[in-house]
Amino acid sequence: MSDLTRARELAHAALASLERSRDRIDDLNVYPVPDGDTGTNMTMTARAVVEELDETNTDERLALVKQVTRAALMGARGNSGVILSQIVRGAAEPLGLNGDVDTQTLARSFRSASDAAYRAVRQPVEGTILSVIRELAEEAEQHAGTASTNADLLAAVVRRGEEAVARTPEQLAVLREAGVVDAGGAGLLELVRGLAAAVAGEELPAPPPPREELGVEAIHQELSRYRYCTTFMIEGDDLDADTIEGELERLGDSLLVVGDREALKVHVHTDEPGRALAIGTTAGVIDRVEIANMHEQTVQREERLLEAVHDAQSAVVAVVAGEGNRRLFESLGATKIVEGGQTMNPSTAELVAAVDETDAVEAILLPNNSNVILSAEQAAGLATKPVVVVPTDSIPAGLAALVSFLPERSAADNAREMSEVLEGVVTGEVTIASRDADLNGVAVRKGRWLGLAGGEAVAVGDEFEDVAAKVTETLLAEPRMMLTLLTGADAPDLDGLLNRIREGHPDLELDVQTGGQPHYPLLLSAE
Repeated sequence: MSDLTRARELAHAALASLERSRDRIDDLNVYPVPDGDTGTNMTMTARAVVEELDETNTDERLALVKQVTRAALMGARGNSGVILSQIVRGAAEPLGLNGDVDTQTLARSFRSASDAAYRAVRQPVEGTILSVIRELAEEAEQHAGTASTNADLLAAVVRRGEEAVARTPEQLAVLREAGVVDAGGAGLLELVRGLAAAVAGEELPAPPPPREELGVEAIHQELSRYRYCTTFMIEGDDLDADTIEGELERLGDSLLVVGDREALKVHVHTDEPGRALAIGTTAGVIDRVEIANMHEQTVQREERLLEAVHDAQSAVVAVVAGEGNRRLFESLGATKIVEGGQTMNPSTAELVAAVDETDAVEAILLPNNSNVILSAEQAAGLATKPVVVVPTDSIPAGLAALVSFLPERSAADNAREMSEVLEGVVTGEVTIASRDADLNGVAVRKGRWLGLAGGEAVAVGDEFEDVAAKVTETLLAEPRMMLTLLTGADAPDLDGLLNRIREGHPDLELDVQTGGQPHYPLLLSAE
């Protein structure tokens, strides 16, 4: 059997195993709002690999590895998808070598996947997909010398994976409090379960039963605290991506090292771009160097521009849900809108395409959702022009940031102004709870109105107006000048709420807009 045929069989089996548990994993979400999409994000990432294998005609193993790792990265959606793409990259590297894939090779593959996953996250958290892939690697290494076949080793790895996923609540308090397991770890287990069944020549076992409880994807990226966005290529012979990553990760964050042994692309936020470039020159020949000062007005770029200089120095790409919100972002100057929101995060490839389609020299990415921030950071490293990510975690935050945008300013200057604006903005949401849970001492019950302020539950009730009023008062606990309300697709009447706000805050400026976003009848921001 050819390498391509076998790779297709394994990838299809892994995807099938994950896809049948997609809804169950989507439901693993600590917060009882409709944004549990880890299963969907991981499925989309795995599907990108399957589609690439179905389309390719190459049967050369190293070429297949390159295509698979590229497809996983470009198809990655959300934090879980991006981390999965790094697991795929790490696992594929040992498999790219010629020769039979035996138990020792599989053990090296799992270890490489674990190492790549931990390197992809600046602040690793146990009780997540990271601890699960680490335990899978440990089990594979323990059985590499004793398992008689690959099928035996993978069966042992699946058993260890089930135990590791079950232990995640013991490692992470937020899971323990909700009484659930980690969604990312559960998704990874299903992928490995599919691989094990295919290698053994067996049908997939019955999937785990659906669960009512919710879990959380507990890994989040923060805005870089470093000054310089540094991007460059390294070309050479037998480049060691792991060694280069290990040296660069001491210099900063938002690190991405992608490619093969002949060419690697590096993206890192650091205060020492010279040292980063020195690491590159030690390994090989560097090219396509871009160093952008993210804190000051000066932005250094390559002189290798193929097009004429445009009047607009920077453009904004925003991730938005709802037709009304789209019009609002466009009216404030957003050049490209990528559709996405709580239940469907855009892929890295979609974000890269939107950035590359802008006519400006540079771009600013507004993810407008906490689960899109990591994908946006990945897109910044893959785009053909300098990109700065302003880590807006909601649509109201994105609108508030966009008010300060000027296209003639550099992306770094605009990002600095936007970040300053966001320091004075607080946001809230009103939705309908999709599950029972206890949050911050608030007893949440399915089907009741749920109000959140700054991501924390502050009110639950049967009446929309009462819950929305509690959210509003929480946002206005400190003096504010303006309150913006974005109505969703199924928003109740706001007259009573607006009257209560005017009575309690007669000097407050109110701005009510039709957003049209799904799942959240009301989004709010105060500044």
